[in-house]
Amino acid sequence: MIRSMRIAVTADHNGVALKAALVGWLEGHGHEVDDRAVHAGEEIVDYPPLCEDVCRQVLEGRADFAVVIGGGGSGETIACNKLGGIRAVLCHSVWGAEIGRGNNDGNVLVVGAKVVDAALAEQIAEAWLATPFKGAEHARRLEMIAALERGESLL
Repeated sequence: MIRSMRIAVTADHNGVALKAALVGWLEGHGHEVDDRAVHAGEEIVDYPPLCEDVCRQVLEGRADFAVVIGGGGSGETIACNKLGGIRAVLCHSVWGAEIGRGNNDGNVLVVGAKVVDAALAEQIAEAWLATPFKGAEHARRLEMIAALERGESLL
């Protein structure tokens, strides 16, 4: 059984329906969800501020993880990863979620609503929340990534 987590969730206009389904699934599995997204899909919404908002929830300790849902998810992943300490991983498969958590200690899950349906998003979220960080050589690599964030060269 997965322990209860505090999860900040957001979505742009492309992800409203998938977000609603995923929020229901997360709450149904005992997680505390902070739904910080738009709630209607008719108005176009820029995703960078949404990404910053949920990432700050993670960085400031108000959430254990964040979930961001966009159309494809690439732009959202880029935006999230501009904040130091965020390790956002774009996942369109269960395997990607397991690698993103296990190897990369991802703290933000990004899903593309135009790529993933609700059933697969639930499987991805379940794998994400159940997979522990492996540490070892992966921790060494994360320290290298942190060094890059600090502007240090690895060469």
